[in-house]
Amino acid sequence: MAGVDDQYFWDGAREGRILLRECAACGEVTHPPQPMCPHCHALEWKTREASGRGTVYAWLISKHPNRSEDRPRIVALIDLEEGHRLVSNLVDVDPAEIAIGDPVAATFRDVDGVVLPQFVPVRA
Repeated sequence: MAGVDDQYFWDGAREGRILLRECAACGEVTHPPQPMCPHCHALEWKTREASGRGTVYAWLISKHPNRSEDRPRIVALIDLEEGHRLVSNLVDVDPAEIAIGDPVAATFRDVDGVVLPQFVPVRA
C-alpha cells in the first residue's frame, strides 16, 4: 500500500500523528504528496505534523455490496486547520448529527490491519 512518496504518512498514522509533506527548500506543504515540489521543483522534503483538528467539508454514507457493517461507513473530506484536505472517515457519530462545517478531531483506528486517521466530532 505505502510507497516511497507516502511511507512517512503511514508511519505517522501508526504513531498517532498526521504528517504532511513540506518542501525543504521553499517550505510549501503538499498533500497528497508528489515526488517534486510543485512550487519550486525541489526534490528534498521533510514532514510537518498537523494538529489533527479540522472541519467537515463534505461527507457521504458509503454502501459497498460486499461489506457487511453494523454501522454506516461515513466517508468525509476534512479541511485541516493547516489548510489541506484529507479524505477520511467520520466515526462515533450518527449521520443525522453531521453538518458541513462541524469541527472534528483525529483519532487513529486499526482497520483491517492498517492504522488510519479517522475523525470524531468535537462537541462544545
